Amino acid sequence: MSSSSTAPGSGPLTDAGPLSLCAREPHVPADRLVAEMVPPPRFDSVRFATYIPDPDQPSQTEAVRVLEGFAAGLGAPQASGTGLRGFFGFGRAKAPKAPAGPRGVYLDGGYGVGKTHLLASLWHAAPAEPSRKAFGTFVELTNLVGALGFQQTVRTLSGHSLLCIDEFELDDPGDTVLVSTLLGKLVEAGVALAATSNTLPGKLGEGRFAAADFLREIQGLSAHFRTLRIDGEDYRHRGLPEAPAPFSDEEVTKTAFTTGGASLDDFPSLLEHLAKVHPSRYGALTDGVRAVCLTGVRPVPDQSTALRLVVLADRLYDREVPVLASGLPFDRLFSEEMLNGGYRKKYFRAISRLTALARDAKGLTDA
Repeated sequence: MSSSSTAPGSGPLTDAGPLSLCAREPHVPADRLVAEMVPPPRFDSVRFATYIPDPDQPSQTEAVRVLEGFAAGLGAPQASGTGLRGFFGFGRAKAPKAPAGPRGVYLDGGYGVGKTHLLASLWHAAPAEPSRKAFGTFVELTNLVGALGFQQTVRTLSGHSLLCIDEFELDDPGDTVLVSTLLGKLVEAGVALAATSNTLPGKLGEGRFAAADFLREIQGLSAHFRTLRIDGEDYRHRGLPEAPAPFSDEEVTKTAFTTGGASLDDFPSLLEHLAKVHPSRYGALTDGVRAVCLTGVRPVPDQSTALRLVVLADRLYDREVPVLASGLPFDRLFSEEMLNGGYRKKYFRAISRLTALARDAKGLTDA
């Protein structure tokens, strides 16, 4: 948290009082959706050099090495007459001999092993102007298609040299077909691709890897991806203390009033409000918010509400916004049925990220 924040009991109340997320109904123009297709603020400064591989997981070191080479290859000159299309063999009688290797890479691993860190590092390392590189989650990409239309999205992204897609949603068949079709058009235009993905429903118990599912779902594009398996445990739990216990309503409220830029909302009311705001606007919903304070956290009542909360948790985590809460701890947000269902990986990710943000928020109350 910024040094300008003031802990309860150690500073004055803020002049205007806390913000309220429930009072916000942001409207996001389509051009902002395109301009914001860059690594989120949490990953502004990440680079391959800042990724610390687990010494017990050699696949992590190998992934860095391969991705550094992949990034360098994006700027390599191409054989005369082949163009970017030649790398994929589209529109040619036979594929060119050089350069070696596919022009797409898929990072395969469980949540919390640093896939997004590596994907963002690839974006930063790719030798192209930021306006010719795009980075976004699968949901953000489908939102872009919804805002611009399919053909305009193809035209907009075809001028890019690299598209990075984080958390490719394998559990939504309709959107998977839509995005796979889009990627096919971009491949034809010579756009290099990089992706991570979620695990299909029913697969988590069989391991935390989804390469076979991903390559099957993207069908004809699979030959263009090299798979990098990244083993490891959730880094957010490596040597870190347990999540802090929830605070009282009084502590949360007092912190909201003494922390500049904080929001204060009743958790059930916030869940109701999220249903009125399209998930593509959840990032804008948190514009200018430097801490989220929630009272009365309780179990999420249904799956639609739970999935909206997952998106909000992702946006807060991307922006490193600490979350201070009263009520139940975050590991009790989702029912056993949800945690054993098809979207369980999303829920585990949300719990992990909210827990990390709760740790960040603990310092707000330290006198």
